[in-house]
Amino acid sequence: MQTFTYKINDALGIHARPAGLLVKCIASFPAATTISVNGKSADGKRLFALMGLGVKQNDEITVAVDGEREAEAAEAIKKFLTENL
Repeated sequence: MQTFTYKINDALGIHARPAGLLVKCIASFPAATTISVNGKSADGKRLFALMGLGVKQNDEITVAVDGEREAEAAEAIKKFLTENL
């Protein structure tokens, strides 16, 4: 299992457009991905679950990737977050 944290820098937090792109990035890998913030967790492959977390600017999310190609998936997610959020 690969786990890392990331502080959201986008002024709008995780809003619709980047959330959709993040789900698309996560769904391109077979590994299970869970995103957690403020005591809540969501499946990273489910857009409405991700949006339901209500992630705001300066929130620190924890991303856990488990399964096939997890290291590759974790790197791709880190890169996406750095470039977009």
